[in-house]
Amino acid sequence: MKEGSVTAIEIILAIFLPPLGVFLKFGCELEFWLCLLLTFFGYLPGILYAVYAITK
Repeated sequence: MKEGSVTAIEIILAIFLPPLGVFLKFGCELEFWLCLLLTFFGYLPGILYAVYAITK
């Protein structure tokens, strides 16, 4: 599998548990903490950022 490819499982995780999906892709880097913060402020911003971060 290519390094830049995104699986359906990653997208599903990003929708149901946004911080977990980002964590599995990036680890404990800035993307994870930003997604966690956005998810605390509202579930929808967390989902949108998680999908964006995983697919970029």
